[in-house]
Parts: sequence; structure tokens; C-alpha cells
Amino acid sequence: MIQRKVEAGRATPGAAPMTVGRALSLALAKTAQEAMELPLRVAKLEDRQLSLAELPEALAERALLAVLEGPREGLGLAAVAPSLLSVLIEMQMTGRLAPNAPPARRPTRTDAALVAGFLDKFLAQFEEMIAELPDVVWGGGFRYASYLDDPRPLGLLLEDAGFRVLQLELALGPGGMRKGELLLALPAQGRGPAPKARANVDGADAPITRGAEAAAADWEAKMERAVLQTPAELEAVLCRLRLSLATVLGLAPGAELPIPLSALEELRLEGLGGKSVGRGKLGQNRGFRAVRVLAEAEDAPTPEPPQHAPNAANEAQPAPQMAPRRRPDTARPASDSAPAAAPAIAEPMPELALSTPIGADDADPFAQVPLKIATAF
Repeated sequence: MIQRKVEAGRATPGAAPMTVGRALSLALAKTAQEAMELPLRVAKLEDRQLSLAELPEALAERALLAVLEGPREGLGLAAVAPSLLSVLIEMQMTGRLAPNAPPARRPTRTDAALVAGFLDKFLAQFEEMIAELPDVVWGGGFRYASYLDDPRPLGLLLEDAGFRVLQLELALGPGGMRKGELLLALPAQGRGPAPKARANVDGADAPITRGAEAAAADWEAKMERAVLQTPAELEAVLCRLRLSLATVLGLAPGAELPIPLSALEELRLEGLGGKSVGRGKLGQNRGFRAVRVLAEAEDAPTPEPPQHAPNAANEAQPAPQMAPRRRPDTARPASDSAPAAAPAIAEPMPELALSTPIGADDADPFAQVPLKIATAF
């Protein structure tokens, strides 16, 4: 009996090695069978690399475009052709396939919701099968995020880099009665985890750290989780302006402040004390306006904090050549010679409701926002 257990753990002689193509075929077939009892076979697989500009040309007409989110904010794409989309919907709604495919139509958000579960299960199966291959670096960790009904915003959402494009022709149903197409485009420059260690020839797992090393690693992990849960406040600063007191006192709802166009590409991410921790630019994400982080700031000049917290008196007379000041948390008590001023209450910053969808031509992406006048004035 012990000998049979040992033999079962060893690799079968002559077994085909796992490859990306084989993993895709097995993952699709297993997902279709388990999710909807659909026989599925990969009839043809094409593996190539395309640039972002070439990617739209490889998409099927009226395909459902599912945006995939992966490790380290990497974005990919799964294009479900109408032939495959109709099969997936029929199997989920009726449990059987019609002899002929229905006419192609424009996909909807409801179609995307029905397909999202199938895509997530397929991608999880694919990741598990390539976990010990170097390909897991670019092919692992992706899941469904959102969908697009038009390929034009792809140039804004996806990074301008090379993509590993896997185009599959599928035979669906008993005897391959229906055909379907699926395209998977993932960043060729992988950002996923390293491959897992392979099992040894006896089928036992690879050695793991034990004793004091394991205890130290466990303590480090717990400490890291505790520290990472600490709240951190960041501010995205679009632009800072230096205005005279008369201009500030004259501000009213509807007033416009001049903002240079270069500010849209040079946002600053600042932490406590005005320290610059990164930079970004205005963009769009999943149909909404957002700030895209570009890179960490490199020796960016940081405004010096004032020596004393401002009150109502010195707020009106700023010192010349003083760097822009941040909103103080508390107010310094007034001196004996000056009348005591009520502390300025810092109101919370309003959340930006960035709800303008992509393609809304009638919406102004940079509309002016009324400025609230602080109580110190």
C-alpha cells in the first residue's frame, strides 16, 4: 500500500508537460463543464504579441469587451465574440443550445453581468494550472473588473505597452454544433507573483522554513498587517494660486480662478506637512473621471510649513515670499495685545462626485467648482 501511494505521487511517465495552450484549453473546458455542463473544446489557438494600437484590429465586431484587473493595477482585456456570448447566455437562461446561433447584436451591461462569473472562474482555473510555470508572472491574478460597449476608450484605459494576445476558436455543445471565439489580451510585461516551487520526485512538497525562521517570518507578517492598517491621509493638489487679500475677499459663487493647462498633467500627491509623495494626472477610469498615479516624486520641492499656526489677523497679512500654507489643524492663541479671535473650524473637504461617463460630450470635464470662503475671513 505504501508503494502505491508513492507511485501515485510521482509524475506519470510520458505525460504531456503543462503549457500555456494546454492550460487554456483545460481551464476553459473545466469551467464550462462545471458551471453549465457545456461541452467545450479549443479548435484553434493563436498566441502573438500586439501593441496597444494594433489591439483594436484583432477584436471581433460587436464583441463584449471585458476589462480585466490584475496584479499591481495591471489591466487586460477579454473580448467575447457574439458567437460565444450567445452560447453562454443560452446555457445559463435555458440550459440548452439552439441548433443555430442568433443574429449578432450589441452587448449590454446585463450580458456583461452574466459573463463575469464565467470569466472569473476560467481565469482562476488558468492561474492555478500555470502556477508552477514562468508564464504565471504575466497570466496570473487577473479578474473581471468592468465592461466597455465601445473599443474607442481602450487607448485611455490600457497602458501603451506590448500585450500577449491569445485568440481562441472554440467548438461548443455536443459534437461541436456551435462555434465561438474568445480573445485574451494581457500585458506582456508581467507583474504577477513568481512561480511556485515544484514538488520533488517523491511527490512531497518543497521544504519550508521551520523553527525560529518560521516564527520570525510570522511575526514580520503580523507586524506588517498591523502597520498597513494605519490610516494615511493623502491630498491630490491640482494647482496652487497666490492671490491678493482683496481678490480673496471678493470671491463669490460663480467666480472663476485661472488654472494653467499644465496643471492637468502635473498633479501632486501630498501627505502630512505638504510632503510630496507622488505625482499624477487627470484621466478616466471605468467611465469616471479620476487621478492616475504616474510615479513617485523625485526630490520635488516641498513648501516650508509656517512657524506658527495662522489666526484671523495674520491670515489677512501674509508675509512676502512665503510658501503656500496648508490648512492648520488648530489655531494659535492670540497675543495679549490683540483681541482673541475665534478658532477657525476646518470643514471637511467635499468628496468629488466624478460621475461623468466616457463619451458624454455635453459634460464639461473641467467645470469650475464654487469656492467656500473660510470663517477666518
